[in-house]
Amino acid sequence: MWRIVYFKAIISLVILSIACNKARTPLPYYNSPDFTPIFINNNEANKKIPHQIEDFELIDQHNQTFSSNVLDGKIHVANFIFTSCGSICPVMTNHMGMVNDAFEQDAQVKLLSFSVTPWIDTPEKLLDFTQKRAITSKNWHFLTGNRAQIYQLARKSYFAEEDLGFTKDSTDFLHTEHFILVDQSKRIRGIYNGTLKLEIKQLIEDIKILKENL
Repeated sequence: MWRIVYFKAIISLVILSIACNKARTPLPYYNSPDFTPIFINNNEANKKIPHQIEDFELIDQHNQTFSSNVLDGKIHVANFIFTSCGSICPVMTNHMGMVNDAFEQDAQVKLLSFSVTPWIDTPEKLLDFTQKRAITSKNWHFLTGNRAQIYQLARKSYFAEEDLGFTKDSTDFLHTEHFILVDQSKRIRGIYNGTLKLEIKQLIEDIKILKENL
């Protein structure tokens, strides 16, 4: 009997060790819209990863200017939705809510939901959208503004539609299920299918890894 107990204890220690090692494993960097992972240490990133999220100013659901300066030194997650969407957007918003629940009290983690129909999604409409869903977090910003700017950010900065989206312009409608994880230096560190709960759980774990590997 003691052998069984001993064996179980060893297995538990192995699993714990694997989990701890995984938590300490740095995330890859992504420098191009094909999302080829680049595994380097943080000190090398400044020389080898030129791509960063570009600066921007938009308007949030409270009709306040939101500047990307707010993101300096912060981790953030971005997705792209529209309030009248009846297909994947409600699922994506619910799943972003899971991320919000995990980090709502953490000012170092920001969530950005960009409207892809900014000509419809005014600040008032975005506020109504959040109020109906009881979204009150100070760290979750719903953003609207100039369509061309948002689409450029989505495709050229966040690589939201990967290779295909990178070649499109602002006249092509943007619709993507991707969540993009960006680190404290505004470099992309992960892409996730925002409609899949399992990938959102992985996103949450990856945010924890980023926080551990500053």
